[in-house]
Amino acid sequence: MFSSKWIPASVAGVAILFYAQLAQAQESGMDKAINETIAPISNVIAGAIFYSVSIGDIEFPLIVGWLVLAATIFTLYFGFVQFRMFGHAIALVKGDYSNPDDAGEVSHFQALTTALSGTVGLGNIAGVAVAISIGGPGATFWMILAGLLGMASKFTECTLGVKYRNEYPDGRVSGGPMYYLTKGLSEQGKPGLGRILAIVFSICCIGGAVGGGNMFQANQAFQQIVNVTGGEQSFIANSGWLFGLIMAAIVGMVIIGGIKSIAKVTEKIVPFMAVIYMVSGLIIIGMNIEHVGDAFYRIFDGAFTGAGVAGGTVGALIQGFKRAAFSNEAGIGSAAIAHSAVRTKEPITEGYVALLEPFIDTVVICTMTAVVITISGQLQTDLTGVELTSAAYATAFTWFPLVLAVAVVLFAFSTMLSWSYYGLKAWTYLVGEGKGKEMIFKGFFCLCVILGASMNLGPVIDFSDAMIFAMALPNVIGLYFLMPVVKREANQYWQKIDRGEIRKVKDIEAESARAR
Repeated sequence: MFSSKWIPASVAGVAILFYAQLAQAQESGMDKAINETIAPISNVIAGAIFYSVSIGDIEFPLIVGWLVLAATIFTLYFGFVQFRMFGHAIALVKGDYSNPDDAGEVSHFQALTTALSGTVGLGNIAGVAVAISIGGPGATFWMILAGLLGMASKFTECTLGVKYRNEYPDGRVSGGPMYYLTKGLSEQGKPGLGRILAIVFSICCIGGAVGGGNMFQANQAFQQIVNVTGGEQSFIANSGWLFGLIMAAIVGMVIIGGIKSIAKVTEKIVPFMAVIYMVSGLIIIGMNIEHVGDAFYRIFDGAFTGAGVAGGTVGALIQGFKRAAFSNEAGIGSAAIAHSAVRTKEPITEGYVALLEPFIDTVVICTMTAVVITISGQLQTDLTGVELTSAAYATAFTWFPLVLAVAVVLFAFSTMLSWSYYGLKAWTYLVGEGKGKEMIFKGFFCLCVILGASMNLGPVIDFSDAMIFAMALPNVIGLYFLMPVVKREANQYWQKIDRGEIRKVKDIEAESARAR
Protein backbone atom coordinates (compact mmCIF):
# COMPACT_ATOMS: atom_id res chain seq x y z
CA MET A 1 0.00 0.00 0.00
CA PHE A 2 2.80 2.40 0.96
CA SER A 3 6.47 2.08 0.10
CA SER A 4 9.11 2.28 2.81
CA LYS A 5 10.15 5.68 1.43
CA TRP A 6 6.65 7.15 1.68
CA ILE A 7 7.12 9.53 4.61
CA PRO A 8 10.34 11.38 3.67
CA ALA A 9 9.28 11.72 0.02
CA SER A 10 5.75 12.77 0.83
CA VAL A 11 6.80 15.22 3.50
CA ALA A 12 9.31 16.84 1.18
CA GLY A 13 6.90 17.01 -1.75
CA VAL A 14 3.89 18.19 0.18
CA ALA A 15 5.95 20.65 2.24
CA ILE A 16 7.33 22.43 -0.83
CA LEU A 17 3.79 23.00 -2.09
CA PHE A 18 2.61 23.71 1.45
CA TYR A 19 5.15 26.48 2.00
CA ALA A 20 3.91 28.68 -0.82
CA GLN A 21 0.44 28.64 0.75
CA LEU A 22 1.88 28.97 4.25
CA ALA A 23 3.95 32.05 3.43
CA GLN A 24 0.97 33.73 1.86
CA ALA A 25 -1.30 32.67 4.72
CA GLN A 26 1.11 34.00 7.31
CA GLU A 27 1.02 37.40 5.62
CA SER A 28 -2.78 37.33 5.82
CA GLY A 29 -2.72 36.22 9.42
CA MET A 30 -2.98 32.42 9.47
CA ASP A 31 -1.35 32.40 12.92
CA LYS A 32 -3.98 34.82 14.15
CA ALA A 33 -6.85 32.92 12.53
CA ILE A 34 -5.80 29.58 14.01
CA ASN A 35 -5.15 31.12 17.41
CA GLU A 36 -8.52 32.82 17.49
CA THR A 37 -10.24 29.59 16.47
CA ILE A 38 -8.45 27.40 19.02
CA ALA A 39 -8.24 29.91 21.88
CA PRO A 40 -11.83 29.54 23.21
CA ILE A 41 -11.52 25.74 23.32
CA SER A 42 -7.96 25.87 24.64
CA ASN A 43 -8.84 28.32 27.41
CA VAL A 44 -11.70 26.16 28.68
CA ILE A 45 -9.76 22.88 28.62
CA ALA A 46 -6.50 24.34 29.99
CA GLY A 47 -8.44 26.19 32.66
CA ALA A 48 -10.09 22.95 33.78
CA ILE A 49 -6.97 20.75 33.68
CA PHE A 50 -4.71 23.33 35.32
CA TYR A 51 -7.34 24.57 37.77
CA SER A 52 -5.48 26.08 40.72
CA VAL A 53 -6.28 26.85 44.31
CA SER A 54 -4.78 29.79 46.16
CA ILE A 55 -2.39 29.01 48.99
CA GLY A 56 -1.46 32.39 50.35
CA ASP A 57 -0.20 34.38 47.38
CA ILE A 58 0.65 31.25 45.39
CA GLU A 59 -1.50 29.33 42.90
CA PHE A 60 -1.23 25.52 43.15
CA PRO A 61 -2.48 23.47 40.16
CA LEU A 62 -4.60 20.58 41.43
CA ILE A 63 -3.25 18.30 38.69
CA VAL A 64 0.19 18.55 40.32
CA GLY A 65 -1.33 17.55 43.66
CA TRP A 66 -3.07 14.64 41.89
CA LEU A 67 0.28 13.36 40.59
CA VAL A 68 2.27 13.91 43.80
CA LEU A 69 -0.44 12.27 45.92
CA ALA A 70 -0.49 9.23 43.62
CA ALA A 71 3.30 8.99 43.75
CA THR A 72 3.21 9.10 47.55
CA ILE A 73 0.56 6.37 47.73
CA PHE A 74 2.50 4.10 45.36
CA THR A 75 5.70 4.70 47.34
CA LEU A 76 4.05 3.60 50.58
CA TYR A 77 2.05 0.74 49.04
CA PHE A 78 5.12 -0.83 47.43
CA GLY A 79 7.36 -0.32 50.45
CA PHE A 80 9.68 2.36 49.00
CA VAL A 81 10.42 0.18 45.97
CA GLN A 82 12.46 2.96 44.33
CA PHE A 83 15.14 2.62 47.02
CA ARG A 84 14.97 -1.13 47.66
CA MET A 85 15.19 -2.11 43.99
CA PHE A 86 17.49 0.58 42.62
CA GLY A 87 20.44 -1.82 42.38
CA HIS A 88 18.37 -4.51 40.70
CA ALA A 89 17.14 -1.93 38.19
CA ILE A 90 20.75 -1.15 37.24
CA ALA A 91 21.45 -4.87 36.78
CA LEU A 92 18.45 -5.21 34.46
CA VAL A 93 19.52 -2.23 32.34
CA LYS A 94 22.98 -3.75 32.02
CA GLY A 95 21.34 -6.87 30.60
CA ASP A 96 22.28 -9.19 33.47
CA TYR A 97 18.93 -11.00 33.19
CA SER A 98 18.16 -10.46 29.48
CA ASN A 99 16.93 -13.24 27.23
CA PRO A 100 16.96 -12.39 23.50
CA ASP A 101 14.25 -15.00 22.88
CA ASP A 102 11.67 -13.18 25.02
CA ALA A 103 8.78 -11.43 23.27
CA GLY A 104 9.28 -7.75 22.54
CA GLU A 105 11.12 -5.42 20.20
CA VAL A 106 13.79 -3.56 22.22
CA SER A 107 16.18 -4.13 25.11
CA HIS A 108 15.71 -2.76 28.63
CA PHE A 109 18.32 -0.09 27.90
CA GLN A 110 16.67 0.94 24.63
CA ALA A 111 13.25 1.12 26.26
CA LEU A 112 14.70 3.31 29.02
CA THR A 113 16.42 5.70 26.61
CA THR A 114 13.34 5.92 24.39
CA ALA A 115 11.18 6.89 27.36
CA LEU A 116 13.87 9.26 28.68
CA SER A 117 14.06 10.99 25.32
CA GLY A 118 10.41 11.93 25.78
CA THR A 119 11.00 13.53 29.19
CA VAL A 120 14.58 14.84 29.14
CA GLY A 121 14.30 18.10 27.26
CA LEU A 122 13.49 21.75 27.50
CA GLY A 123 11.99 21.30 30.96
CA ASN A 124 15.41 20.33 32.30
CA ILE A 125 16.98 23.44 30.80
CA ALA A 126 14.33 26.15 30.93
CA GLY A 127 11.77 24.76 33.38
CA VAL A 128 14.21 24.42 36.25
CA ALA A 129 15.35 27.99 35.74
CA VAL A 130 11.75 29.20 35.94
CA ALA A 131 11.12 27.15 39.10
CA ILE A 132 14.06 28.51 41.09
CA SER A 133 13.74 32.06 39.78
CA ILE A 134 10.22 32.05 41.29
CA GLY A 135 10.60 29.65 44.21
CA GLY A 136 14.25 30.28 45.01
CA PRO A 137 16.97 27.62 45.43
CA GLY A 138 14.73 25.87 48.00
CA ALA A 139 12.47 24.72 45.15
CA THR A 140 15.28 22.33 44.22
CA PHE A 141 14.79 20.31 47.42
CA TRP A 142 11.08 19.79 46.78
CA MET A 143 11.78 19.03 43.14
CA ILE A 144 14.15 16.24 44.18
CA LEU A 145 11.63 14.87 46.69
CA ALA A 146 8.85 14.81 44.10
CA GLY A 147 11.21 13.15 41.62
CA LEU A 148 12.05 10.41 44.12
CA LEU A 149 8.35 9.81 44.81
CA GLY A 150 7.61 9.78 41.07
CA MET A 151 9.89 6.77 40.66
CA ALA A 152 7.17 4.64 42.26
CA SER A 153 4.57 5.93 39.78
CA LYS A 154 6.77 4.97 36.83
CA PHE A 155 7.35 1.55 38.39
CA THR A 156 3.61 0.94 38.67
CA GLU A 157 2.49 2.10 35.23
CA CYS A 158 5.34 0.51 33.27
CA THR A 159 4.86 -2.88 34.93
CA LEU A 160 1.22 -2.79 33.88
CA GLY A 161 2.19 -1.64 30.37
CA VAL A 162 4.11 -4.87 29.79
CA LYS A 163 1.62 -7.04 31.70
CA TYR A 164 -1.32 -6.14 29.46
CA ARG A 165 0.37 -5.43 26.13
CA ASN A 166 -0.74 -6.98 22.84
CA GLU A 167 1.82 -9.26 21.19
CA TYR A 168 1.42 -9.87 17.46
CA PRO A 169 2.66 -12.81 15.32
CA ASP A 170 5.17 -10.62 13.45
CA GLY A 171 6.93 -9.74 16.73
CA ARG A 172 5.45 -6.27 17.12
CA VAL A 173 3.82 -5.25 20.38
CA SER A 174 1.39 -2.53 21.44
CA GLY A 175 1.02 -1.51 25.04
CA GLY A 176 0.39 1.36 27.39
CA PRO A 177 -2.39 2.73 29.58
CA MET A 178 -5.08 2.24 26.92
CA TYR A 179 -4.44 -1.51 27.05
CA TYR A 180 -4.08 -2.00 30.79
CA LEU A 181 -7.09 0.22 31.43
CA THR A 182 -9.17 -1.91 29.06
CA LYS A 183 -7.88 -5.38 29.96
CA GLY A 184 -7.04 -4.80 33.61
CA LEU A 185 -10.34 -3.23 34.60
CA SER A 186 -12.20 -5.81 32.52
CA GLU A 187 -10.60 -8.52 34.68
CA GLN A 188 -12.00 -6.70 37.69
CA GLY A 189 -15.52 -6.65 36.26
CA LYS A 190 -15.39 -3.02 35.08
CA PRO A 191 -15.09 -3.31 31.28
CA GLY A 192 -17.20 -0.21 30.60
CA LEU A 193 -15.16 2.01 32.90
CA GLY A 194 -11.91 0.65 31.48
CA ARG A 195 -12.98 1.29 27.91
CA ILE A 196 -14.08 4.86 28.65
CA LEU A 197 -10.85 5.67 30.49
CA ALA A 198 -8.78 4.14 27.66
CA ILE A 199 -10.55 6.18 24.98
CA VAL A 200 -10.15 9.41 26.96
CA PHE A 201 -6.47 8.63 27.51
CA SER A 202 -5.89 7.87 23.81
CA ILE A 203 -7.54 11.07 22.59
CA CYS A 204 -5.52 13.15 25.04
CA CYS A 205 -2.32 11.31 24.10
CA ILE A 206 -2.79 12.07 20.40
CA GLY A 207 -3.44 15.74 21.18
CA GLY A 208 -0.38 15.92 23.42
CA ALA A 209 1.83 14.11 20.91
CA VAL A 210 0.97 16.42 18.02
CA GLY A 211 1.23 19.63 20.06
CA GLY A 212 3.58 19.44 23.04
CA GLY A 213 5.53 16.45 21.74
CA ASN A 214 5.93 17.85 18.25
CA MET A 215 4.94 21.41 17.31
CA PHE A 216 6.22 22.99 20.53
CA GLN A 217 9.54 21.13 20.26
CA ALA A 218 10.07 22.19 16.65
CA ASN A 219 9.14 25.78 17.48
CA GLN A 220 11.50 26.07 20.45
CA ALA A 221 14.38 24.37 18.64
CA PHE A 222 14.02 26.83 15.75
CA GLN A 223 13.84 29.82 18.10
CA GLN A 224 17.05 28.74 19.86
CA ILE A 225 18.87 28.42 16.54
CA VAL A 226 17.66 31.90 15.57
CA ASN A 227 18.81 33.33 18.93
CA VAL A 228 22.39 32.08 18.63
CA THR A 229 22.73 33.11 14.98
CA GLY A 230 21.86 36.77 15.37
CA GLY A 231 18.29 36.97 16.61
CA GLU A 232 16.02 38.99 14.33
CA GLN A 233 19.01 39.61 12.05
CA SER A 234 19.71 35.88 11.70
CA PHE A 235 19.96 34.49 8.17
CA ILE A 236 17.36 31.90 9.14
CA ALA A 237 15.02 34.20 11.07
CA ASN A 238 12.19 34.01 8.53
CA SER A 239 12.82 30.46 7.38
CA GLY A 240 11.04 28.40 9.99
CA TRP A 241 9.48 26.37 7.20
CA LEU A 242 12.93 25.31 5.96
CA PHE A 243 14.10 24.31 9.44
CA GLY A 244 10.82 22.45 9.94
CA LEU A 245 11.16 20.69 6.59
CA ILE A 246 14.64 19.43 7.45
CA MET A 247 13.51 18.28 10.90
CA ALA A 248 10.42 16.62 9.43
CA ALA A 249 12.49 14.71 6.86
CA ILE A 250 14.88 13.44 9.54
CA VAL A 251 12.07 12.54 11.93
CA GLY A 252 10.24 10.79 9.09
CA MET A 253 13.25 8.68 8.16
CA VAL A 254 13.54 7.47 11.76
CA ILE A 255 9.90 6.85 12.68
CA ILE A 256 9.19 4.92 9.46
CA GLY A 257 11.11 2.05 11.04
CA GLY A 258 8.91 1.95 14.15
CA ILE A 259 10.05 1.48 17.73
CA LYS A 260 13.18 -0.47 16.78
CA SER A 261 14.42 2.39 14.62
CA ILE A 262 13.46 4.99 17.23
CA ALA A 263 15.21 3.00 19.97
CA LYS A 264 18.42 2.70 17.93
CA VAL A 265 18.56 6.48 17.59
CA THR A 266 17.55 7.40 21.14
CA GLU A 267 19.99 4.95 22.74
CA LYS A 268 22.75 7.01 21.14
CA ILE A 269 21.33 10.53 21.36
CA VAL A 270 20.06 10.46 24.95
CA PRO A 271 23.33 9.39 26.61
CA PHE A 272 25.29 11.73 24.31
CA MET A 273 23.27 14.86 25.05
CA ALA A 274 22.97 14.04 28.74
CA VAL A 275 26.74 13.55 29.04
CA ILE A 276 27.50 16.84 27.24
CA TYR A 277 25.10 18.75 29.45
CA MET A 278 26.20 17.12 32.69
CA VAL A 279 29.94 17.27 31.99
CA SER A 280 29.60 20.98 31.30
CA GLY A 281 27.71 21.36 34.57
CA LEU A 282 30.29 19.38 36.53
CA ILE A 283 33.12 21.48 35.11
CA ILE A 284 31.36 24.66 36.21
CA ILE A 285 30.73 23.19 39.65
CA GLY A 286 34.39 22.19 39.85
CA MET A 287 35.49 25.69 38.87
CA ASN A 288 33.29 27.08 41.65
CA ILE A 289 33.85 24.32 44.20
CA GLU A 290 34.21 26.84 47.02
CA HIS A 291 30.60 27.95 46.43
CA VAL A 292 29.03 24.48 46.29
CA GLY A 293 28.62 24.19 50.05
CA ASP A 294 26.83 27.52 50.15
CA ALA A 295 24.62 26.49 47.22
CA PHE A 296 23.41 23.37 49.01
CA TYR A 297 22.90 25.36 52.21
CA ARG A 298 20.69 27.79 50.28
CA ILE A 299 18.78 24.85 48.76
CA PHE A 300 18.04 23.24 52.14
CA ASP A 301 17.52 26.49 53.99
CA GLY A 302 15.24 27.86 51.29
CA ALA A 303 13.19 24.65 51.29
CA PHE A 304 12.14 25.19 54.90
CA THR A 305 12.31 28.95 55.29
CA GLY A 306 11.45 30.14 51.79
CA ALA A 307 13.56 33.20 52.45
CA GLY A 308 13.35 35.88 49.83
CA VAL A 309 10.83 34.24 47.47
CA ALA A 310 7.13 34.65 46.80
CA GLY A 311 5.05 32.48 49.07
CA GLY A 312 7.93 31.54 51.37
CA THR A 313 8.24 27.81 52.11
CA VAL A 314 4.95 27.00 50.40
CA GLY A 315 6.05 28.90 47.31
CA ALA A 316 9.30 26.92 47.13
CA LEU A 317 7.44 23.64 47.65
CA ILE A 318 4.87 24.36 44.94
CA GLN A 319 7.47 25.40 42.38
CA GLY A 320 9.58 22.32 43.11
CA PHE A 321 6.63 19.95 42.86
CA LYS A 322 5.43 21.60 39.64
CA ARG A 323 8.84 21.31 38.00
CA ALA A 324 9.19 17.62 38.91
CA ALA A 325 5.71 16.78 37.67
CA PHE A 326 6.17 18.69 34.42
CA SER A 327 9.64 17.26 33.86
CA ASN A 328 9.46 13.51 34.45
CA GLU A 329 5.76 12.95 33.63
CA ALA A 330 5.46 10.23 36.28
CA GLY A 331 1.80 9.23 36.42
CA ILE A 332 1.04 10.66 32.97
CA GLY A 333 1.28 7.17 31.43
CA SER A 334 3.30 8.12 28.36
CA ALA A 335 6.43 6.18 29.32
CA ALA A 336 4.43 2.97 29.76
CA ILE A 337 3.86 2.98 25.98
CA ALA A 338 7.61 2.92 25.24
CA HIS A 339 8.45 0.44 27.98
CA SER A 340 5.76 -1.95 26.74
CA ALA A 341 7.93 -2.76 23.71
CA VAL A 342 10.70 -4.29 25.83
CA ARG A 343 11.92 -7.86 25.37
CA THR A 344 10.91 -9.65 28.54
CA LYS A 345 8.47 -12.22 29.84
CA GLU A 346 8.47 -10.72 33.33
CA PRO A 347 6.47 -7.45 33.39
CA ILE A 348 7.86 -6.43 36.78
CA THR A 349 11.40 -6.19 35.37
CA GLU A 350 10.44 -3.24 33.20
CA GLY A 351 8.79 -1.60 36.17
CA TYR A 352 12.12 -1.74 37.98
CA VAL A 353 13.93 -0.31 34.93
CA ALA A 354 11.38 2.49 34.55
CA LEU A 355 11.85 3.76 38.10
CA LEU A 356 15.28 4.97 37.01
CA GLU A 357 13.68 7.57 34.70
CA PRO A 358 12.61 10.19 37.26
CA PHE A 359 15.91 9.70 39.05
CA ILE A 360 17.93 10.49 35.91
CA ASP A 361 15.59 13.18 34.64
CA THR A 362 14.75 15.06 37.83
CA VAL A 363 17.09 14.04 40.62
CA VAL A 364 20.24 14.16 38.48
CA ILE A 365 19.80 16.44 35.44
CA CYS A 366 17.35 18.97 36.89
CA THR A 367 19.38 19.20 40.10
CA MET A 368 22.53 19.77 38.06
CA THR A 369 20.86 22.72 36.33
CA ALA A 370 19.63 24.15 39.63
CA VAL A 371 23.04 23.94 41.31
CA VAL A 372 24.83 25.57 38.37
CA ILE A 373 22.33 28.45 38.33
CA THR A 374 22.59 28.87 42.10
CA ILE A 375 26.39 29.08 42.20
CA SER A 376 26.60 31.27 39.08
CA GLY A 377 25.07 34.29 40.77
CA GLN A 378 22.67 34.78 37.86
CA LEU A 379 19.61 34.41 40.11
CA GLN A 380 20.10 38.04 41.04
CA THR A 381 19.42 39.08 37.44
CA ASP A 382 16.06 39.53 35.72
CA LEU A 383 16.64 36.55 33.46
CA THR A 384 14.46 33.45 33.52
CA GLY A 385 13.86 30.30 31.49
CA VAL A 386 16.43 29.14 28.97
CA GLU A 387 18.10 32.58 29.03
CA LEU A 388 18.89 32.16 32.74
CA THR A 389 20.34 28.68 32.23
CA SER A 390 22.35 29.88 29.23
CA ALA A 391 23.72 32.85 31.19
CA ALA A 392 24.62 30.63 34.15
CA TYR A 393 26.66 28.27 31.99
CA ALA A 394 28.16 31.18 30.06
CA THR A 395 29.78 32.45 33.28
CA ALA A 396 32.32 29.69 32.75
CA PHE A 397 32.05 29.11 29.00
CA THR A 398 31.25 32.13 26.86
CA TRP A 399 30.57 29.77 23.96
CA PHE A 400 28.09 27.63 25.89
CA PRO A 401 24.97 29.22 24.31
CA LEU A 402 26.05 27.49 21.08
CA VAL A 403 26.32 24.14 22.87
CA LEU A 404 22.97 24.80 24.50
CA ALA A 405 21.43 25.45 21.09
CA VAL A 406 22.69 22.07 19.89
CA ALA A 407 21.39 20.44 23.07
CA VAL A 408 17.96 22.03 22.61
CA VAL A 409 17.75 20.75 19.03
CA LEU A 410 18.78 17.25 20.13
CA PHE A 411 16.38 17.33 23.05
CA ALA A 412 13.59 18.47 20.75
CA PHE A 413 14.43 15.86 18.12
CA SER A 414 14.51 12.97 20.57
CA THR A 415 11.29 14.15 22.22
CA MET A 416 9.55 14.20 18.83
CA LEU A 417 10.69 10.63 18.15
CA SER A 418 9.29 9.33 21.41
CA TRP A 419 6.01 11.22 21.20
CA SER A 420 5.50 10.10 17.61
CA TYR A 421 5.44 6.55 18.97
CA TYR A 422 3.16 7.45 21.87
CA GLY A 423 0.71 9.18 19.56
CA LEU A 424 0.90 6.34 17.03
CA LYS A 425 0.00 3.69 19.60
CA ALA A 426 -2.91 5.78 20.89
CA TRP A 427 -4.03 6.26 17.28
CA THR A 428 -3.89 2.53 16.42
CA TYR A 429 -5.76 1.72 19.63
CA LEU A 430 -8.63 3.89 18.41
CA VAL A 431 -8.64 3.05 14.67
CA GLY A 432 -7.01 -0.40 14.64
CA GLU A 433 -3.64 -1.82 13.62
CA GLY A 434 -2.40 -1.72 10.06
CA LYS A 435 0.45 -0.28 8.00
CA GLY A 436 -1.79 2.10 6.10
CA LYS A 437 -3.33 3.52 9.27
CA GLU A 438 0.11 3.94 10.80
CA MET A 439 1.39 5.79 7.74
CA ILE A 440 -1.49 8.26 7.89
CA PHE A 441 -0.53 9.25 11.43
CA LYS A 442 3.20 9.36 10.70
CA GLY A 443 2.67 11.56 7.66
CA PHE A 444 0.42 13.94 9.60
CA PHE A 445 2.94 14.02 12.47
CA CYS A 446 5.75 15.04 10.11
CA LEU A 447 3.69 17.80 8.53
CA CYS A 448 2.99 19.16 12.00
CA VAL A 449 6.77 19.49 12.52
CA ILE A 450 6.84 21.98 9.65
CA LEU A 451 3.78 23.78 10.96
CA GLY A 452 5.24 24.01 14.47
CA ALA A 453 8.52 25.51 13.29
CA SER A 454 6.81 27.93 10.93
CA MET A 455 4.12 29.47 13.09
CA ASN A 456 3.40 31.03 16.44
CA LEU A 457 0.54 28.94 17.80
CA GLY A 458 0.24 29.86 21.48
CA PRO A 459 -3.27 28.53 22.17
CA VAL A 460 -2.48 25.32 20.25
CA ILE A 461 0.47 24.70 22.58
CA ASP A 462 -1.63 25.53 25.65
CA PHE A 463 -4.23 23.04 24.44
CA SER A 464 -1.62 20.31 23.91
CA ASP A 465 -0.06 20.88 27.34
CA ALA A 466 -3.51 20.45 28.85
CA MET A 467 -3.95 17.24 26.85
CA ILE A 468 -0.69 15.79 28.17
CA PHE A 469 -1.66 16.38 31.78
CA ALA A 470 -5.24 15.28 31.16
CA MET A 471 -3.73 11.85 30.42
CA ALA A 472 -2.96 11.59 34.15
CA LEU A 473 -6.65 11.63 35.12
CA PRO A 474 -7.75 8.29 33.56
CA ASN A 475 -4.28 6.79 34.00
CA VAL A 476 -3.99 7.31 37.76
CA ILE A 477 -7.57 6.13 38.33
CA GLY A 478 -6.65 2.89 36.59
CA LEU A 479 -3.40 2.57 38.54
CA TYR A 480 -5.28 2.72 41.84
CA PHE A 481 -7.49 -0.18 40.76
CA LEU A 482 -4.55 -2.22 39.45
CA MET A 483 -1.99 -1.72 42.25
CA PRO A 484 -2.64 -5.25 43.62
CA VAL A 485 -1.79 -6.72 40.21
CA VAL A 486 1.63 -5.08 40.33
CA LYS A 487 2.27 -6.36 43.85
CA ARG A 488 1.31 -9.88 42.77
CA GLU A 489 3.70 -9.67 39.80
CA ALA A 490 6.53 -8.60 42.12
CA ASN A 491 5.90 -11.47 44.56
CA GLN A 492 5.81 -14.04 41.75
CA TYR A 493 9.01 -12.67 40.23
CA TRP A 494 11.03 -12.93 43.41
CA GLN A 495 9.66 -16.40 44.09
CA LYS A 496 11.01 -17.47 40.68
CA ILE A 497 14.40 -15.99 41.52
CA ASP A 498 14.41 -17.82 44.86
CA ARG A 499 13.59 -21.10 43.08
CA GLY A 500 16.34 -20.50 40.51
CA GLU A 501 13.93 -20.17 37.60
CA ILE A 502 15.34 -16.73 36.82
CA ARG A 503 19.08 -16.36 36.89
CA LYS A 504 21.75 -13.97 35.69
CA VAL A 505 23.00 -14.48 32.15
CA LYS A 506 26.59 -14.96 33.33
CA ASP A 507 25.51 -17.74 35.72
CA ILE A 508 23.70 -19.56 32.91
CA GLU A 509 26.69 -19.19 30.60
CA ALA A 510 29.09 -20.45 33.30
CA GLU A 511 26.91 -23.49 33.86
CA SER A 512 26.80 -24.21 30.13
CA ALA A 513 30.59 -23.90 29.92
CA ARG A 514 31.05 -26.39 32.78
CA ALA A 515 28.66 -28.82 31.11
CA ARG A 516 30.71 -28.73 27.93
